Amino acid sequence: MLFFLFLFSWKGWSNTIEVCSGCNFKSIKSAIEAANPGDTIYVKKGTYKEYNIGIAKPLTIIGEENTVIDGENKGEIITIQANNVTINGLTIVNVGTSYTTDYAALRVVKSENFLLQNLKLQRLFFGIYLEKAKNGKVLNNTVMGDAVEEFSSGNGIQLWYCQNVEVKGNRIEGVRDGIYLEFSDEITISDNISSDNLRYGLHFMFSNNDIYENNVFENNGAGVAVMFSKFISMKGNTFRKNWGTASFGLLLKEINDSEIINNNFVENTVGINIEGSNRINYTNNDFRNNGWAIKVRGACYSNIFSRNNFFNNSFDISYNSKLNDNSFDRNYWSSYTGYDLNRNGIGDVPYRPVKLFSYIVNRTPETIILLRSLFIDIIDFSEKVSPVFTPDNLMDKNPLLKPVSHDIY
Repeated sequence: MLFFLFLFSWKGWSNTIEVCSGCNFKSIKSAIEAANPGDTIYVKKGTYKEYNIGIAKPLTIIGEENTVIDGENKGEIITIQANNVTINGLTIVNVGTSYTTDYAALRVVKSENFLLQNLKLQRLFFGIYLEKAKNGKVLNNTVMGDAVEEFSSGNGIQLWYCQNVEVKGNRIEGVRDGIYLEFSDEITISDNISSDNLRYGLHFMFSNNDIYENNVFENNGAGVAVMFSKFISMKGNTFRKNWGTASFGLLLKEINDSEIINNNFVENTVGINIEGSNRINYTNNDFRNNGWAIKVRGACYSNIFSRNNFFNNSFDISYNSKLNDNSFDRNYWSSYTGYDLNRNGIGDVPYRPVKLFSYIVNRTPETIILLRSLFIDIIDFSEKVSPVFTPDNLMDKNPLLKPVSHDIY
């Protein structure tokens, strides 16, 4: 008796509703309206021309392969305003563009325990927009924009005032910022590929206790901008081919008490551009074939650079001040020409990574055309012997003779 009562109760609380041209429900809106909380809506393949689809009850919506929701450029397409909502397997296209409203392919507002996965978003303004949402997941989605100008385009995945959200396994291309966060804490962003975006691959401000790991940021207007935040962990990411006159792999502005570990910076104008950032550990990173590996600007104190590899960068370290309160120890520098008489793997002569020419280029960028000239080699050598313009205490007293072996993702 108890078994049958339980079975009846379970069946009664959860039903599956089908949507198709020959079904009782021919539109997603009508199915949502008829569904009870906890029901599953199964949308069969086809194109559904709908927008302003509101979800205000716990539901699961699953799209069959080749299920397309076409918003016909009329506005926002799906808005979730309930807890415990799952959206899986839909293709959403043609989001409306507006200069006054941030229309999104899919928006989550003040909701918890949501799951957005296996979605394909195309021809969009904003892709996925999370607003005051928490305890949710955004997994394995593809966001493909066609942005041309920053002012007329939105972001791929945006989080505003969110908490405890996982963003994993997504691919974002052709939008303004690939992933954007503001006032969002305890966010984990991992295994994403953000490339070919107009502005940043990842951009966040005023967001604390966040983790960014195993992501690829490639060929964006600029790689990643991290601003006005603390307790940030960035591990195992790749910053590659972010070129431009004001471009960089990673920008740190007003960042404190964080860690940058095991990342790969390859072929960027600037690997890391640091300003007003303190007490950060830079460990086991690779800097390879960048214009500047690291640019340190004003008000950067108590940072530790240890066991990093610097391979064939035009400039390894650039400073715009004679003051230095940061530590450089046991790094590998491909341009180091010292010796190791006791063969302990550590150079017997300290290495000064800041060249006088980098100081000159900072003040007069046009002088970069002299980069490979003999005259520049002479003035760099003279500054190394007797520092006048560069920080006299900025040196690696234990330069490594061989690159550090560590995992690069």
